[in-house]
Amino acid sequence: MATELTWLGHGGWSIATGEHTVLLDPFIDENPVALVKADDVAADFLLVSHGHGDHTGDAVRIARRTGAQVVANFEICQWLSGRGVENVHAMNIGGGFDFPFGRVKMTVAHHSSMLPDGADGGSPCGFLVSFPEGNVYFACDTGLFYDMTLIGAAGIELAVLPVGDNFTMGPDDALEAVKLLRPRRVVLVHFNTWPLVAQDPDAWADRINEETDAKPVVLEPGEKIIL
Repeated sequence: MATELTWLGHGGWSIATGEHTVLLDPFIDENPVALVKADDVAADFLLVSHGHGDHTGDAVRIARRTGAQVVANFEICQWLSGRGVENVHAMNIGGGFDFPFGRVKMTVAHHSSMLPDGADGGSPCGFLVSFPEGNVYFACDTGLFYDMTLIGAAGIELAVLPVGDNFTMGPDDALEAVKLLRPRRVVLVHFNTWPLVAQDPDAWADRINEETDAKPVVLEPGEKIIL
């Protein structure tokens, strides 16, 4: 069965790959555009990119309900453990690990990471995940940085980039990120959740088609990409 990535809205994904379901940044119940509820989603693994509430979201509830292993930086794993999450796997920037669903490498992200209660959320990150069909780069919340060129050197089947501006890259910088990463396909996230991050994804997709060799994919929350 091919790997399927379902956009939950904002920065969140549900990924069905092989026998496993992976949730990334599961901000669900307080997400105004999500079409599912945290109590209804399946998970074997959770990837959490940084400490902000719109990314840690429902991680504690989901992990405690499902027993899913949470993959995050050391500080977030310690914070989750203190809230009754027993199954955590701490990583740090530049490190990689082979999980049952694929290899995960934790990449740099230029952002901040305070946890919802004000605790230190450590360094924010992105994830380069090697699925059977190819590498998917989840930039997560970040500004543009030139070392995306090095990430792209691994060969990117799909790049998942924020485009909302204000808190992350906007359309212009996200376009430059595609030029650095050289993915085969690219999809946008972290936009149109609230008016502050409103963007026109179709206009951005036109620019991708005009200025790069990547294929843009425009999704609505609840829609899927098949690798």
